[in-house]
Amino acid sequence: MTKLVTPSILLRLTRSRLFRSIGLLAIVLPILSAIPRLAMATDRESGTYAIGLWGDLPYSDVQAQTGVPNLIADMNSQNLAFTVHDGDLKAGNATVGSVTPTSCSDALYKQSLDYLNALKAPAMFTPGDNDWVDCDRPSNGGFNSLERLKRERQFFFSTPYSQGQRRLKQEVQRIYVENRRWSVGNVTYLTLNVQGSCNNLCDTAPDKAEYTARNAANIAWMKASFAAAKSRNSAAVMIITQADPGWDLSDVTRAPLRDPKTLAQTDNLPASDPAGPIKSPDGFKDYLLALRAEVIAFRKPVAYVHGDSHYQRVDKPFLDATGRRLENFTRVQTPGSNAANGNNDVQWVKVFVDPRSREVFSYQNQVVPGNRVAVPKP
Repeated sequence: MTKLVTPSILLRLTRSRLFRSIGLLAIVLPILSAIPRLAMATDRESGTYAIGLWGDLPYSDVQAQTGVPNLIADMNSQNLAFTVHDGDLKAGNATVGSVTPTSCSDALYKQSLDYLNALKAPAMFTPGDNDWVDCDRPSNGGFNSLERLKRERQFFFSTPYSQGQRRLKQEVQRIYVENRRWSVGNVTYLTLNVQGSCNNLCDTAPDKAEYTARNAANIAWMKASFAAAKSRNSAAVMIITQADPGWDLSDVTRAPLRDPKTLAQTDNLPASDPAGPIKSPDGFKDYLLALRAEVIAFRKPVAYVHGDSHYQRVDKPFLDATGRRLENFTRVQTPGSNAANGNNDVQWVKVFVDPRSREVFSYQNQVVPGNRVAVPKP
């Protein structure tokens, strides 16, 4: 006997199916939201993706109010897996009469945190000397440098997650919680707290004890990260820091000069030298020797990202002890403030990552249309 489906029966069936659908959605949606959203920025077939690198910004009111917002909007218009700011949230000295924070006050960290959280992709940050080491300068407020680093840890590194509108969980070094490690698409990334101002061995109030402990922690985290990359069979490693440590005798912009074979700093003169007194202590040699050993042992591509010198370049300045170029090592220097020219050089670097390719990383400088001043956008 065939049952007649009356309007009331149909209504009950529809309601039942609707409630089941709603219940299913209630189960599925939290699961979907828990899946790392980095997959959205990664090509599922090829495994390729892109990331954004920037730093040494902002250094002036016009950069803080116009340049950096333009840069963030430009990054947000592109499909990035994550971004990294490689340090220096301000200029080396505060600007008298500035509208935006330019000293080492908490307001500076709050402004920078807001920038990072305005980015759609996960946003990483590694500290720079201008935002903690040099905070003891009277022009920056005469803060205690270690207290300011502690404050940055509270602002930016209080959880194992990145900043940004999408968050990414990272591995965190004990005590030096700003040193982080994460993997995306079979590539290992890490940040290290390596600083300008001779890595905190010169400037207003050098601190050798602080340098010694942090340098040891940086080397340990670097070695552990290469070991992790090997165990995971990572296709490549990218290291992000602030300081330009100097690599050879050719870079006279802002980096120390050093013998590329021994990695000893050469623009350091002993006090007895008739040519002059000691210019600056070397806060990088031991670190660079450890880095070189790891790069050679890893054999696969290693990208080393830093800011500090405010000039965008991609090159291969690292040599072994016999003077042979390390073919698997690439230095990537991000553009930085050219405060005298307003928004000029408030740009970023887009890195295309293909773990299946031989070199893994390729680089493209991103000139933000709204930040062009010498040759306005067409």
